Amino acid sequence: MFDRLKDGDLLIDMHPFKVRVRSDIPSLADDICRVYRDFSLADPDSFSDFHVEVSYERGFRRWIKPLARFYFDGRPSFIPLPADQAFPMLEWGINWCVAAHSHQYLIIHAAVIEQGGRALILPAPPGSGKSTLCAALINRGWRLLSDELALYDVEQKLIYGMARPVNLKNRSIEVIQGYSPDTVMTSPVPDTTKGTVALMRPPEDSVRRVAEPALPAWIVLPRYLADSEPLLEKYSKARTFMLIADQSFNYNVHGRSGFDAVGDLVEQCSCYQFTYSRLSDAESILADLLAGAGNAPN
Repeated sequence: MFDRLKDGDLLIDMHPFKVRVRSDIPSLADDICRVYRDFSLADPDSFSDFHVEVSYERGFRRWIKPLARFYFDGRPSFIPLPADQAFPMLEWGINWCVAAHSHQYLIIHAAVIEQGGRALILPAPPGSGKSTLCAALINRGWRLLSDELALYDVEQKLIYGMARPVNLKNRSIEVIQGYSPDTVMTSPVPDTTKGTVALMRPPEDSVRRVAEPALPAWIVLPRYLADSEPLLEKYSKARTFMLIADQSFNYNVHGRSGFDAVGDLVEQCSCYQFTYSRLSDAESILADLLAGAGNAPN
C-alpha cells in the first residue's frame, strides 16, 4: 500500500464510496498502512467518488516548518496545517467530502454501532465521550458502522456506515489504550484544533462487513461525567428529534423529506440519555439494553 501511494495514488474502497488518495508525505502513507490495513484497494483505473490529496505546501516553508495542505479535486481546500497533522487532516477532509456532497443520505454527526442487526446511534456534540464509548464497545463485540458520520437511507430506513478509523482525542487515547491494550492506533498528534488526536484501527470484522446496513433501534445521548454513577434514562422523542436535526449535516438540503426522515428515524428508535464515568459500566448497561431490558419504544 505504501509503495502505491509513494508512486502515485491509492483508490481505497470506503464503502459506499471510493476515495482516491494522493500524497507526497511519507508519514501519511505509514499511517494509512497502519489503520486502513484491512480495507480493499480498488482498481486504480476505476471510478472514484472523491479525489483528495494531502501534500506538502509549496515554497521554502517546506524546508523550515513544513506545512501540509488538503486538496479536493485538485483545488486547495482549507488552511494548511503543520505537516505532522497530515493524517488527521486527511480524515477530517474525507468527512467534509462525504458530508458536503453525499445527499443521497441524511448524514448525521453520530457514532453508530451494531449487534444482531440493530443499530445503536450515539449523536452528541464534541466532549460528550461519544468516540471513547464507541471505541470501547467495538473492542467488546459491537460492530462499528461509524465514529463520525451516520448515513441514513431515507428510502430503506436503514443506517449505513464506512467503518473508518475512530478519532480519539486527549485523555480518551490513554483511556482506550488501558481498556483495550491490543488496540492499534496512530501516534498521538498534539496541538491540533481538537487537542491531541490519534486514529484507532477499526476491527477487521467491521471492515469486512461494511456493506451490511443496520436497522435503527436506539438513540442514546452519551454524557461523560467524572465520578458519576451510570444512569440510563428515557429521553423525549421531541427533544431527540431536535438534536438529530441539529446534528445532521444536510438536514436543510433535504427540505421536507429531511424533516420526514428525522421523524421516521426517531420513531423507529427508543431514545435515552446515558450518563457514565466508567467504561465497564457502559458496557454492562448497553449489553442489557441489547438483551431487551428497556428496549421497547418510548
